[in-house]
Amino acid sequence: MPSPTPEYDDPRDRGAGNAPAPAPAPDDSCLCGSGEVFAACCGPILAGDRDAPTAEALMRSRFSAFALRDTAHLRRSWDAAQRPSAAELEASDDGDLRWQKLRILDVVAGGPWDAEGVVEFVAIARGSEGKVRLHERSRFRRVEEAPGWVYVDGEIRG
Repeated sequence: MPSPTPEYDDPRDRGAGNAPAPAPAPDDSCLCGSGEVFAACCGPILAGDRDAPTAEALMRSRFSAFALRDTAHLRRSWDAAQRPSAAELEASDDGDLRWQKLRILDVVAGGPWDAEGVVEFVAIARGSEGKVRLHERSRFRRVEEAPGWVYVDGEIRG
């Protein structure tokens, strides 16, 4: 995810440590907040066992990948023309942040039969500087190869 900006520190959002989230068990709730269990939501997409059926599903899997620091999925799900190198992605990782919550604000197209889609979201993390909020409107496009959808780019919002 692009560099987020620190925000007011709300003690209700305090997390435990700054390490990546532990990989959920198959029956645990998915990290993306969909309400599904990990094995039915982001787990198979992260493992490469299933393509993301929608742009929103890919966005959710990318959030889970950021929480788990799964750079392989992040690179695989990035449009080839925009994809950072593994070294660039590793260098941009703020190991201090622990991604905790994803809220989808808007979805435009990005369905199973669409070629393009937009997902607007807010992601919340914790770090040594307190709570961090990232608000982005992301563009996605469908590709023939896995993961089905790819992240193209995003516009950071206030």
